Amino acid sequence: ILWNGEKIYVAIAKEKPELIIIDSIQVISSMDFPGTAGSITQVRYCAEKLMELAKSSNVPVILIGHVTKDGSLAGPKVLEHLVDTVLYFEGDQFQQFRILRSSKNRFGSVSEVGIFEMTENGLIEILNPSEQFLEGRKKDAIGSAITVTMEGTRPLLVEVQALVSVSHFGYPKRTANGFDLNRLQILIAVLEKYGKLNLQNQDVFVNVVGGIKLSEPASDLAVLMAIASSLLKRPLNGHSCIFGEVGLSGELRKVSHNEKRRKEAEKLGFKEITNQEKCKEVWEVLKILK
Repeated sequence: ILWNGEKIYVAIAKEKPELIIIDSIQVISSMDFPGTAGSITQVRYCAEKLMELAKSSNVPVILIGHVTKDGSLAGPKVLEHLVDTVLYFEGDQFQQFRILRSSKNRFGSVSEVGIFEMTENGLIEILNPSEQFLEGRKKDAIGSAITVTMEGTRPLLVEVQALVSVSHFGYPKRTANGFDLNRLQILIAVLEKYGKLNLQNQDVFVNVVGGIKLSEPASDLAVLMAIASSLLKRPLNGHSCIFGEVGLSGELRKVSHNEKRRKEAEKLGFKEITNQEKCKEVWEVLKILK
């Protein structure tokens, strides 16, 4: 038997392992189908054979696959339909935190995530990730705001930093790390129109500490407040936690899992919660700084 797919199948039948890990499915090929390893037909056929093996022998099989530049699973979409669970292992190469996220689970919920820290001894589970993300935070820092983001059903406290400085060029620069740049442009426009703050000649830089990516609208208010804090050179209350969606009319909107966010913030000592329940408009929130 010369092709690697059959060799694996024979080895599994002979050794009878308790767990099978295939790294990666894109390098497995079969002589039953034409084409090189990684082609649509090869990936689909090999995945089907391994799935049949797992079901018939009651042995769990983990298929490791490549991902595309945008983070989706590479190869034919049918691969996701064949397997029972799809897990993504995410992380920033410059950060020690790793997030295990499920996008499909045939036997349970996909609303849970696992957060780990990469150490010299391997991966270690983080039991209190919010505390880890806020470690080393400067007291009364200008341009810093704490928000609560939801990773699945788990609330996490993260720090949003903003730096506003005078632009020496005709076109002010906007840069975001861990936050959507288009959303940042919208928030700056809302802050100028309804917060009456002039950012037309100011460069704006936003960073989410810890390598976390904020994609939900609940982080809008924290980003907006961090920018205002840096521009006005006024720090936010060190015991305040900020979350809420900002509308294009300058209004604040209610977000999901409001009570979970509040409890997580209070657990870590953030007693002052700034959200839609406390303020209705952007200009009301800015009174905290002014």
